[in-house]
Amino acid sequence: MPVYEYKALNQKGKSCKGLVDADNESKARNKLKSSGKYPISLQESLSRGKNSKQGSFGKSLFKRIKADEIHVITRQLATLLGAGIPLINALASLIEQSANPALKRVLAQVRDSVNEGSTLTNALSQHPKLFSSIYINMVRSGEASGSLDVVLERLADFGENQKALHAKFKAALVYPIFMAVIGTGILFFLITYIVPNITRVFTDMERVLPLPTRILILASDLLRSYWWLGALLFIGLYILIRLLLAQKAGRRIWDRTKLSFPVVGSVNRKIILARFASTLGSLLNSGVPLITSLRIVSSLVNNQLIGNVIDNAIEKIEKGKSMSSALESSVWFPPLFLQMISVGEQSGQLETMLDKVATAYEREVESSIMGMTALIEPIMISAMGLAVGFVVLSILLPIFEMNQMI
Repeated sequence: MPVYEYKALNQKGKSCKGLVDADNESKARNKLKSSGKYPISLQESLSRGKNSKQGSFGKSLFKRIKADEIHVITRQLATLLGAGIPLINALASLIEQSANPALKRVLAQVRDSVNEGSTLTNALSQHPKLFSSIYINMVRSGEASGSLDVVLERLADFGENQKALHAKFKAALVYPIFMAVIGTGILFFLITYIVPNITRVFTDMERVLPLPTRILILASDLLRSYWWLGALLFIGLYILIRLLLAQKAGRRIWDRTKLSFPVVGSVNRKIILARFASTLGSLLNSGVPLITSLRIVSSLVNNQLIGNVIDNAIEKIEKGKSMSSALESSVWFPPLFLQMISVGEQSGQLETMLDKVATAYEREVESSIMGMTALIEPIMISAMGLAVGFVVLSILLPIFEMNQMI
């Protein structure tokens, strides 16, 4: 449904402005008049039509709403509801204080849908790009149990924790990637511009040069003459990898590689286990049934192998098995992880145990990331040192031979 920005006069003659959604401009004007507002100007601000132009505009709009903003409004809504403010009034307050026009329009649509009798769950589900399946299901459980403010608070905590965990992993890779790019650029400049000027003296001597010097000159000539070919090969390889990852078999191979790769694979497994435990614990705490929760988790782990394991476990649980026994056949779930889940199932405190497991694995991820960073740095420094050392040695060897001849 389109959203219109309006400027109007209220019954006291004072100017006011805001957002209203309606099927068309005429209905928007009637809607404003029925609420005691007399529109001065009315302009469509967001169209959710089905044509391509509108669709692309909608996509660009959603991209401008950050995940952090969703976490903030979720926590604010939880606080307002916890203070006893009605849902409609709480949503209106969020609209007024939101600085992002795109988010303001979405909140206006949600408010109007709720005002027309829709549940908050149905209103949020109209925006799947902003509100994930876990978000929708937890809100549904919160509405059903009458504890929407508690569920929203838990949702905000969950979203912020997941973002922080993901950010730590990315931050650990920023320095190595930065060093690799800078180091590669320096070596490229050194080999293509500096080395030719120095080695030209050696080639003019028409003497047999040492093997390292010949290799360096050959590499310099190739990079200077065919650097564009290397760039094309890199782009072609990137496109090929993207095409392979789009295939089910290629994605499966990539997911297995991410879990099995030395050092990084261990960290990735721990991140997935932490996400599994945290997401499942949050859903169960919010009253979402176990089978529904596992289906949501299966779609969120972002790994085909783990997703298949969870799907197989769901079938076993539906046949009467416990979750710990349904997962024990997989090599990706360690015995300690399964043992803690088993204890939670036997004690009737599965949600609490999952939260503890998630906290433990998040700490392990932090420790592993620090160890990985500490390992990558000396490896990169050594690699750069070897590359520069080879260049220096290749230049010095002919000079030493010339000194011996003199």
